[in-house]
Amino acid sequence: MMVSMLKTAAVLLLATITPAAAHVSLAQPTAVAGSHSVATFRIGHGCGTSPTTAIRVTIPQAITTARPQPKPGWTLELAQQDSKTTAITWKSGNLPADQFDEFSILLDLPDAPTTLLFPVTQTCEGAVANWNQPPDGITKFPAPQLTVTAPDPHAAMHHMH
Repeated sequence: MMVSMLKTAAVLLLATITPAAAHVSLAQPTAVAGSHSVATFRIGHGCGTSPTTAIRVTIPQAITTARPQPKPGWTLELAQQDSKTTAITWKSGNLPADQFDEFSILLDLPDAPTTLLFPVTQTCEGAVANWNQPPDGITKFPAPQLTVTAPDPHAAMHHMH
């Protein structure tokens, strides 16, 4: 009886630790204000041994336009409010737990420097991981963060030569 309780406790502990190791991150965590930028979300692996079957990215309010890149084998669904995309979901796919993949969105970035959080919901067979916490290095489920930087004032001068 005690052995089965210890096994159950170990399985529960692993179930809570494993998703945290599968951080969802941005391939390029910085972009220039006022530009078009591709945000590529990397999904490290599934939830424990379960494959990922859907990825939902919530678009920050400061983003004026968001256009998803289609992925073979996945269905796209856009949530909109007042003709503005508020979330993009890739669903009905199958990303095995021991593999990774990338999901990309073309963004029109705000004109001023800022930091944007993109909450992501990773749905697996029998589990859901909500990557929506502040990325402070302490939280288990940090949201991907994009740092929007000021344009380089010297960049325009280099194009003139």
